[in-house]
Amino acid sequence: MIEHVKVLAALVIGSASFLGSVQRSSATTSAVTAIDILLNPDETVIKAAEAVNARMLRDFPKGFSLDATHRPHITLLQRYVRTADLDNIYTVVDRIFRKEAVTGFKLKATKHYYIPSGEIGLSGIVIETTADLLRLQQELIDAVAAFTVKSGTSAAFITAPGDPEINQGTMHYIEVFVPEHSGTKFLPHVSTGIATRAYLDKMMAEPFESFTFSPIGAAIYHLGDFGTARTELRAFDVK
Repeated sequence: MIEHVKVLAALVIGSASFLGSVQRSSATTSAVTAIDILLNPDETVIKAAEAVNARMLRDFPKGFSLDATHRPHITLLQRYVRTADLDNIYTVVDRIFRKEAVTGFKLKATKHYYIPSGEIGLSGIVIETTADLLRLQQELIDAVAAFTVKSGTSAAFITAPGDPEINQGTMHYIEVFVPEHSGTKFLPHVSTGIATRAYLDKMMAEPFESFTFSPIGAAIYHLGDFGTARTELRAFDVK
C-alpha cells in the first residue's frame, strides 16, 4: 500500500500545468489506448471533494481544479488495451456493470490523507476497501485481460500539442497496475487537490467526519499524463 501511495504521488503531483492545456485524443489513431475504468460517486462525495479542492486552491493556486476534465471518481482499473478492441471492451464491461448492482454498494469515506512531494502534497479522501469493490475489480481484470497489452507509448494517451510526451512514471504505473495496485494492494480514493505541506498538516489535524455513499455511474476514460482521467470514451448504465 505504501508503494502504491508513492507512485500515485509521482503521477499526480505536477499535473497542474497539464490540466489547463488543450487536449489531443489519439484513441482513434494509435494502436494502443491507455484506459481508466472507474466509478462515479454520488453528490455526497462530489460536494466533499469540491469543498476540499477549494481549500487547496486557496492555499496553492497552481494546483488542479475539479472540473469537467477532472471529475471526482474512484479508479477501479487502468490498462493498456488494443484500440481495435475498444468496442469489444465496452461490450464485456457493460455486461459486468449490468450484472453488478453498483448503486447498491455502501461505501465509506474514512479520512483525509496526503502524499508529500517536497514542499507540497497531493490530498485525497480514502475510501474503505470492501468485498464488493474487490470482486468488481477482479471481474474487470478478467474481462479485459484478453484485450490488454503489456505497455504503451505516449501515443496511447491524450497529450497536449506543446507537450506530446508522457512521463515515464505514468507509463510504468499503468504497466504494473495489475498486480501492484490491485487486489490486496488496491487503495480506493478520490483525489482532491494539491497544497503546501504546512497547510495540509493543519488539515490532517482536523477531525474527519466519516460518511457513507454509493456510486451513481460507471465509465471508461482515456487517460492523460499523470494518470488523469481526461476524456470519457463510454458511459455505462448501472443498476
